[in-house]
Amino acid sequence: MMNNGLSRRSFLALGAVTAASALVPAQVFGAEPASSTATLSADRSLSLLHLHTNEQLTTGYCAGGAYVPSALADVNHVLRDWRANAIKPIDPQLLDLLFVLNDELGSDQPFHVICGYRTPATNAMLHERGGASSGVANHSLHIEGKAIDIRVPGIRLERLRDAAKSLKLGGVGYYPASNFVHVDTGRVRYW
Repeated sequence: MMNNGLSRRSFLALGAVTAASALVPAQVFGAEPASSTATLSADRSLSLLHLHTNEQLTTGYCAGGAYVPSALADVNHVLRDWRANAIKPIDPQLLDLLFVLNDELGSDQPFHVICGYRTPATNAMLHERGGASSGVANHSLHIEGKAIDIRVPGIRLERLRDAAKSLKLGGVGYYPASNFVHVDTGRVRYW
């Protein structure tokens, strides 16, 4: 059953993740969590299945309120630009967004990943190949490790989009023809 309101856990996590946007980059990408352990679960995990590489990862990326460097490295690897085999650190706030989104959905399924990080060259190639209608921005947040394209088995794409929009934690793009939803940690906007 779809919940039109936020669960208590999601509401508390939403406040923590939103407050995290004020952190300086060293804190966001360092060992410090991007949220207060009093409001966002001190132990956070995610399950990911990258559809292009068939790599699956279930990891506790935050333990006791601190990001786990080895888990972040594993996430960075799975979400790498698979075309160029290039790795960039993924914004931990993006992981927290996925964690909150998963709670909102009430799903036990892994996020199916279509795209995580993209090199500037890969982004330019996709932009040129697809033209203006492709949805690939000239300077996508994928290049910064702050965006991911996903779907979730058993969850209608519309529900995934609506749940992501309800969080108001960043951008949400809806691509029904390509069967995915884009989420990012940029400004709140929808397309």
